[in-house]
Amino acid sequence: MHLAHPWQQPIASPSAPHRQRARERQGQLTKPAGSLGRLEALAVDLAALQHTDTPAADRISIAVFAADHGVCAEDISAFPQAVTGQMIANFVAGGAAISVMARHLQARLDVINLGTATPAPVTDGVIDDSIAAGTANLAREAAMSSAQLEQALAAGDRAAQRAADQNAQLFIGGEMGIGNTTSAS
Repeated sequence: MHLAHPWQQPIASPSAPHRQRARERQGQLTKPAGSLGRLEALAVDLAALQHTDTPAADRISIAVFAADHGVCAEDISAFPQAVTGQMIANFVAGGAAISVMARHLQARLDVINLGTATPAPVTDGVIDDSIAAGTANLAREAAMSSAQLEQALAAGDRAAQRAADQNAQLFIGGEMGIGNTTSAS
């Protein structure tokens, strides 16, 4: 059976030998065992996931997917949906927390507009992957059609592929949009 989409592909299993060697390496480092807390366990997990004894996250790619949520029609947000477009502009201008973090990490930051209720500013640095002018109101109907879901997942695939093409060792995906807390809940 041919699986057409990357999200349908099996994920490579973490490497048990690399996990063991990374665990052993932690014991050889000049520090009290366990002194770095959860960070040590994360380093071991990352080694197993990257199939290496010495994991790294030097090449980082961040993708922020922005869109509006139709459930805002239920008056669930303190902010108008126009703020989503303003935030998109702020991400690319470097004024948002994620922009500062990306600069600090020397990470690539992709800002992807999947659909805003009000027109987002057209600016360099925004990938326009609009599906619709926001989702439908999930309190009254399905937020997205199956075709729209496929489009959204495909946008995620393209972002992950851009990261892979840049040899990213860590891919961070996030989202932003007025009404997103309600839809995420």
